[in-house]
Amino acid sequence: ARTVPTCEVPVLFDGLTAPSLLSQLVSCVSGYAVYRQATFLAERLGDTVASSLVTAIDDGRRPGGLGTRPFDGEGLPTRRNTILNAGRLETFLLDSYSGRKLGKPSTGNASRGAGSAPGVGATNLWIEPGEKTLDALIAETDKGLLVTELIGMGFNPVTGDYSRGAAGLWIENGEIAYPVEEITIAGNFADMWLNIDAVGSELVWLSRVASPPLRIAQMTVAGSG
Repeated sequence: ARTVPTCEVPVLFDGLTAPSLLSQLVSCVSGYAVYRQATFLAERLGDTVASSLVTAIDDGRRPGGLGTRPFDGEGLPTRRNTILNAGRLETFLLDSYSGRKLGKPSTGNASRGAGSAPGVGATNLWIEPGEKTLDALIAETDKGLLVTELIGMGFNPVTGDYSRGAAGLWIENGEIAYPVEEITIAGNFADMWLNIDAVGSELVWLSRVASPPLRIAQMTVAGSG
């Protein structure tokens, strides 16, 4: 594996790393983060906050889902919530308490442990897949990075600042050229979602959160200089 010079290039996230972006986005639409003004999305309900290619859904009734359940941590029925509809933020995820704080009903997303008070949690969460395979997205990318591993937790939900260590595969002329390591990818989380220019077709469920491959048109890749 090599390092690469610092540059701004398209960055692809495969089906194993893309779900982390979705999980971080959902933490920003939690009712608790919203009423505390601890998220950059607090005042954006109804606005376009992502690419029109992105539709994100949380569905507690999805057949066979690992997060499927008839009722949430407060005994209220679970349901299907479309969080992003073609990039438009349509709902926050709420339990009864955060809903009352915001003047809205619960979305059936109360989550609790055996000895804890309810909080907000996703059920079965995914991004609707597109039409092209990851291989096709790579072939369309003249030069860029395919991220296969993320390191650290460098994300600020209030400002949207995003910076994480990464490893992956370097793309040249639409082909995998060589593995890379000891790099950092950085950008603004709000801009990252708006700059998604491709959504892959492969949606593989390995947990309660799934995402097809995603390509962000431009991010900073910090490498050897």
